[in-house]
Amino acid sequence: MTHEPLPFVPSLPIDADRMHRADPDMVEVILGYVADRLLTPEVPLDGLADREHLDTVIAGLITDEGHDFRKVLDVYANHLALTVLSADSPRMFTFIPSAPTKASLLFDMVVSAASLQGISWFEAAGAVMAENQVLRTLADIAGMPEGTGGVFVSGGSAGNLSALVVARDTHRRRRADAGLPDVPLRVVVSDQAHSSIKNALNITMMSALVIDTSDSVLTGEELRAAIAGRDDLEDVCAVVATAGTTNAGIIDDIAGVGEVARERGWWLHVDGAYGGAGMLAPEIRHRYDGIEHADSVVMDPHKWWFAPFDSAALLYRDPRLAKAVHTQDASYLDVIHEHESDINPSDLAYHLTRRARGLPLWFSMAVNGIGAYREAVQHSLEMARYAAARLVAHPECELIREPDLSVVLFRRHGWGHDEYEAWSRGLLESQRAFVTSSGWDGEIVGRLVFLHPATTTEMVDEVIAALD
Repeated sequence: MTHEPLPFVPSLPIDADRMHRADPDMVEVILGYVADRLLTPEVPLDGLADREHLDTVIAGLITDEGHDFRKVLDVYANHLALTVLSADSPRMFTFIPSAPTKASLLFDMVVSAASLQGISWFEAAGAVMAENQVLRTLADIAGMPEGTGGVFVSGGSAGNLSALVVARDTHRRRRADAGLPDVPLRVVVSDQAHSSIKNALNITMMSALVIDTSDSVLTGEELRAAIAGRDDLEDVCAVVATAGTTNAGIIDDIAGVGEVARERGWWLHVDGAYGGAGMLAPEIRHRYDGIEHADSVVMDPHKWWFAPFDSAALLYRDPRLAKAVHTQDASYLDVIHEHESDINPSDLAYHLTRRARGLPLWFSMAVNGIGAYREAVQHSLEMARYAAARLVAHPECELIREPDLSVVLFRRHGWGHDEYEAWSRGLLESQRAFVTSSGWDGEIVGRLVFLHPATTTEMVDEVIAALD
């Protein structure tokens, strides 16, 4: 006797989708909070954390039952947020600040609210098209040729790592084609290269050939002198030039370094994570000569291109070299690789999953125009020059070097760590500015960074006055 199988009845939770249904009150309150933040004329700096207090206020917040959203938002707005220093404050003069445009912030909300991803042409053609338009704009500003392409990654560290992986594997492939053995590779860097370069070399199992610079600038002349007569350079695959060092804003001699790279067959990578936007300023554009010959360039929109965190633009002169290295093969991914002519964002860096993090910059550039960006960058340069002039006039201060970009290094005579620390804390506690010291040739020095176009000379004067 044959029995018909009983139908399967899944045992589902009674209200499984309750957290996916929009709460109109929560939407209204959260959007109101966001609107208040966006419409605040000058966002506060806020301050440093009392960890014991934070432990207390967040205790028991994550439970099986959950809490009313108003209670959780209150914890964030009135406790947690106050301990997150505002990188977008016009009084943020340390590290490398951020000053996203209002248009970019609003569109970042659109990207998040729509849960937009940007992995491939197959899944996200519109997002990829818009991101590529921005990347082409950046490539044009750098003077890079048609065919240049790239991808937005999370930051300069991710961009430097992805580019150097391509430099390494491209060199390995060339050696193999020439019948040469696989050997550990090296990358030429200056003694001022960003810490992420060293980290990338560690990850990729390459080592650094460090060039000591006489004036903290890697020049073609110094590079030639350092390698002259050496017969141990066949393991060098790349050289890194910096367009705006993080500590001092120094621009390397990209043209001179690039000439050596072409002669030697080395990959030229330009780390312009902070300083790349300086190309917009006509009076210093010549300092970037040679960047048009780079094999890869990194620029961080979340720095001087006025986009929200986290966003870095990685450009390749020949993106197909990157595709050959970074494309991930898996049976479930075959569908996104059906068209060989398509180069997906996921093919150009070590990532696979990625949000469409280039869209806020795309929207802001389209809305505001490149001219607005040029003026904002020019303002940062003017603020740095103003601060430098005020420091030169201060009887107890000395400028360490004229600023190339918007970073100012100086020493306050008679000060050490404790005095710089007191200067920093006093300005932060009064919400006049956030500043920190740095190091230069083994000495503790003062450091000011200008990026926000709403920074005023009066704000700078308050910081200088506190050096008395």
